[in-house]
Amino acid sequence: MNNTKNNIQLIVACFLCLVGVGLLIAGFCVPPAGIINSSVLVAFGELSTFSGALFGVDYHYKNK
Repeated sequence: MNNTKNNIQLIVACFLCLVGVGLLIAGFCVPPAGIINSSVLVAFGELSTFSGALFGVDYHYKNK
């Protein structure tokens, strides 16, 4: 049971990091379309990357 919870936490951490990095890149590469400001994409990307990093650090120290 605990191993399943740790695996889910690792998957969520990796997903959040990948989505965050993708949105950070998209915020810098996509021209302003007028619907979503690039600063919103960058802010969400930073939050997702930070959340994923926290999950990953927590996972690392739980399984050390």
